[in-house]
Amino acid sequence: MNRKMRMPVIAGNWKMNNGPAAAEKLVGEIKPFAETTGCEVVLCVPYVSLQAALAAAAGTGIKIGAQNCHWAPSGAFTGEVSAEMLKELGVPYVIVGHSERRQYFGETDGTVHDRTRAALDAGLKVILCVGELKAQRLSGITAEVVRLQTKLALEGVSAEEVEQRVVIAYEPVWAIGTGLTATPEQANEVNALIRALIAELYSAQTAERTVIQYGGSMNDANAGELLAQPDIDGGLIGGASLSAEKFAAIIKAASA
Repeated sequence: MNRKMRMPVIAGNWKMNNGPAAAEKLVGEIKPFAETTGCEVVLCVPYVSLQAALAAAAGTGIKIGAQNCHWAPSGAFTGEVSAEMLKELGVPYVIVGHSERRQYFGETDGTVHDRTRAALDAGLKVILCVGELKAQRLSGITAEVVRLQTKLALEGVSAEEVEQRVVIAYEPVWAIGTGLTATPEQANEVNALIRALIAELYSAQTAERTVIQYGGSMNDANAGELLAQPDIDGGLIGGASLSAEKFAAIIKAASA
């Protein structure tokens, strides 16, 4: 990892867990571990827990993120939340394109692009998720799938935005919530492929400054090995982010 050019980002994705009271409690438990670190710490929480998490994290280095946003600033989109609403609330980060959104809620490469653009236009930082299905990996088309997802999502996004306000999270779909994990070498290979694409689309300098996470079942036991890879700049953490102790171990590994 080129720490002179980029700082690792450890982001917890709580998914549909922890209401306001539980969010306040868990943020409080994580606080001591996030005081002095060599990485940026982000917690992406359910919409209903955003205010509680923001209040609990106030005055600390912990950043709070949402798990999705709509592409429109307002309108007849029942049940949706706009990037402008998140900005008004004081939320700095949002996840876009998570595989569970693609799998269960009909997200496409097109809507991922539109949500990314809306979030950036609202001034938010985006954690952009890309990754292949198991069948796609077995068919040997991981590179094609990940390149296409990344390229389409970043269409019209400037180099400055990519460097300063986009974190790319490589999440092989077959390794999310399954207990399966890509080997450190497999994960780094795809992260390096994404970095090469950024260099192709923008410049070598932009590629060196872009934070690229790994997010397929990273936990306290395997974080050290994964984060030691040169192109893995942190992680998007699912289940392990629901435990302060496990999440703290990942923060420590990223800060080593």
